[in-house]
Amino acid sequence: MSNDAYQTPLASRYASKEMAALFSLKTRYSTWRKLWYNLAVAEKELGLKAITDEAIEQLKAHIEITDEEIEAATKQEAIVRHDVMSHVHVYGETCPAAAGIIHLGATSCFVTDNADLIFLRDGLDILIPKLVNVIDRLSKFAMEYKDMPVLGWTHFQPAQLTTVGKRATLWIQELLWDLRNLSRARNDLGLRGVKGTTGTQASFLALFNGDHDAVEELDARVVELLGFDYAYPCTGQTYSRKIDVDVLGPLASLGCSAHKLATDIRLLANLKEMEEPFEKSQIGSSAMAYKRNPMRSERVCSLARHLQSCFQDATQTASVQWFERTLDDSAIRRVSIPGAFLTADIVLSTLLNIVSGLVVYPKVIERRISAELPFMATENVIMAMVKAGGDRQECHEQIRVLSHQAARVVKEEGGDNDLIERIRRTEYFAPVHGQLDALLDPSTFVGRAPQQTEKFVKVTVAKALEPFAKYVNTESTQLSV
Repeated sequence: MSNDAYQTPLASRYASKEMAALFSLKTRYSTWRKLWYNLAVAEKELGLKAITDEAIEQLKAHIEITDEEIEAATKQEAIVRHDVMSHVHVYGETCPAAAGIIHLGATSCFVTDNADLIFLRDGLDILIPKLVNVIDRLSKFAMEYKDMPVLGWTHFQPAQLTTVGKRATLWIQELLWDLRNLSRARNDLGLRGVKGTTGTQASFLALFNGDHDAVEELDARVVELLGFDYAYPCTGQTYSRKIDVDVLGPLASLGCSAHKLATDIRLLANLKEMEEPFEKSQIGSSAMAYKRNPMRSERVCSLARHLQSCFQDATQTASVQWFERTLDDSAIRRVSIPGAFLTADIVLSTLLNIVSGLVVYPKVIERRISAELPFMATENVIMAMVKAGGDRQECHEQIRVLSHQAARVVKEEGGDNDLIERIRRTEYFAPVHGQLDALLDPSTFVGRAPQQTEKFVKVTVAKALEPFAKYVNTESTQLSV
């Protein structure tokens, strides 16, 4: 890697080796050769006598392009100003018996567009297992902490109690929707297939002397050889760019989920209730040695914003394609599609690292509950007094006065919430003094959170992950950076 030319950090710093390799030049050009080889195989099977066994053998033997051939094609492109034809030329030099039949009947989009669809499929095949493992690890976390009461927040203001595990189910549910969306997008993908220059298959019809059935068989056979279920029935020169929208949309939606999850963890780190893993030798700040910055969650938020923006490239590009095609889609797709996949890859890898090592601080959580619970428990105290024969309105007024006094201590004096002690010292509440500890048990304030969490993980999550069981626990949680 050169140090005197810009390198995208998505590939050089963040993304996994398999995702970076998928969008590499070597993979791209080798995939073009795979397409040319399979086109020749199908054409030969259907009776084109110009394609010899020797040609097929040479094409197959040299599907994997070499660095020297990439360099040669780059030099050729400088002459002919056409990337596909420069590779046709170099592949032909490497496979002389096939030089005359490479790309036979095809247009450039036979290799460029079909290759892009292969990359979309293979990219999703890399991402889906990572997402499955994030969900699996987070579900284990939810079950571990399903019963632990924690202060809930609405408007980032203290609200009713929930549990640590129940809060995690909110994150998991959104990730399950992302898994559904990514799987749908992956399973919906087809190939452009063998369609010719404007999608009419005219060149292939000429090759097969007007035999429409042979052309349809050719299209179907190429799709089969490349491992797809079908080809899009209608294309122009390119496949519809709405397909990119259908793929990048779920990736952008994943970015929303990841950003929300990571933001919550950043806020919880500030509250000192929970934090991401922190390595023994990790430095949080160059100036403040005590700091434990949530840098992984911050990275997720940063890259998740970029991931969401890639979707706009796809929608805008799809909306301005003219008739059978224009070329203003080419440059932006070279940036936005690899960028979206590389970004989603590192977002998921980082999330996996985070959720596999979340640290919870029960004592901090308990202290925060104890500071807010007395106010929440006032209704319980009132009901207990009524059961003991008290008047609800009078009891409410007594509680109101004591609550305001306690709130003044907290807000104006910076003291602890002493509402319960005030109730203990007030003779009016003597009938329930012996019940106060039970009335303040946090576990009685969480509603059905534990039960909801357990059912969600054991039923909803289990059912959703069942088709992906082979992926669970196969993904490393370690980050290289």
